[in-house]
Amino acid sequence: MPLFQYKAIDTSGKFITGSLDAGNANDLELRLEKMDMDLVTFKQKEPGADLFGRNKVGRRDLINFSFYLEQLTRAGVPILEGLSDLRDGEENPTFRDVITGLIEAIEGGNSFSQALAMYPKIFDDVFISLIRVGEKSGKMSHVLVDITETLKWQDELLAKARKIMTYPAVIGTLVLSVVMFMMIFVVPDIMGAIVGLGGEIPIETRALMATSNFLVNYWYVVIAAPFAIFFILRYFYKTSSKARFRLDGLLLKLPVIGPVNEKIKISRFTRYFSLMFASGITVLDAINLSKGVLSNTVLEDGIERAWQQISEGSSISEAFKNIGIFPPLIVRMLRVGESSGQMDKSLDNVSYFFDRDINDSIEKLEPVLQTMMMATIGVIVMWLALSVLGPIYDTISTIQF
Repeated sequence: MPLFQYKAIDTSGKFITGSLDAGNANDLELRLEKMDMDLVTFKQKEPGADLFGRNKVGRRDLINFSFYLEQLTRAGVPILEGLSDLRDGEENPTFRDVITGLIEAIEGGNSFSQALAMYPKIFDDVFISLIRVGEKSGKMSHVLVDITETLKWQDELLAKARKIMTYPAVIGTLVLSVVMFMMIFVVPDIMGAIVGLGGEIPIETRALMATSNFLVNYWYVVIAAPFAIFFILRYFYKTSSKARFRLDGLLLKLPVIGPVNEKIKISRFTRYFSLMFASGITVLDAINLSKGVLSNTVLEDGIERAWQQISEGSSISEAFKNIGIFPPLIVRMLRVGESSGQMDKSLDNVSYFFDRDINDSIEKLEPVLQTMMMATIGVIVMWLALSVLGPIYDTISTIQF
């Protein structure tokens, strides 16, 4: 169905703008009437967030959604009534429209999980599968608790990663801007004066002069190159499976950042695997669904090989050992869980182990990045000082007093 952007007025006389899927204008008006709103104006638009990402359904929206829905279901409120309450209190117009669509789908005879499946860009396969398990087991509130905790863990982890990367990104941009300004506007005049002094020009000064001349003549190339490289790599990443596999492998091998990135992705997999296994989903289905949260084709290929081995009769611990992704300690935990019949507890221990390891790695990563940034700045300053002051010192030392 097409997506319409509308402006409506509610029962209190307040104007509300948002977007909603509808078959046509009449259907749009009927849907808004169900939300106690009267249509004022509308226009058809492409689905999704606007240019600046506003009204996008993010992880925080999903956390609030699952948390409040868990509280309502725990209190005995039916799903349909709970969704209605959530819709009325939702501030994000896009997500409010999504919840309206869920209500209409359930009223039309679909289950909650089937309604969620109509919005695959918002609710992933793992989310939908867990809700389906909650429907079958009658433990919807327990499943929603697990979903909420997992989403919170992901959000906290991303917040830490953003915090760590913000400092190097800001300082690096500032230093690069200052260096480019000096190379383009300051260094040429200084180099002209140094050449005028006569004498031999050392290699570091010649390198500085060459760099300055390049930036003066091709500064736009230096500025445009990172963006061009980014969009070219992004294009090949989306269009070529071979390029995607190589780039994903490269991301895991990056110094300092690569190992932490790999741990985060594997931890995400084990957490979802543990969550789905404990909810009653079979091992093969849990692995197959959890594989999608890795977002890395190299790791997905390894998990796929493990899935194949398990389907052929291998144990979980043996299969995970053979793919070479999991540390020996993790494999031993899984083996103990298999022998004791308490695989769910072993998987919880695995998730706990990775959480601790990731937190320690992130705490160690911050000072490492800061040290690398300061060392880089020091090397640049030393290069500039030697290139400028070296020839001047050599010239002065030759003067006879």
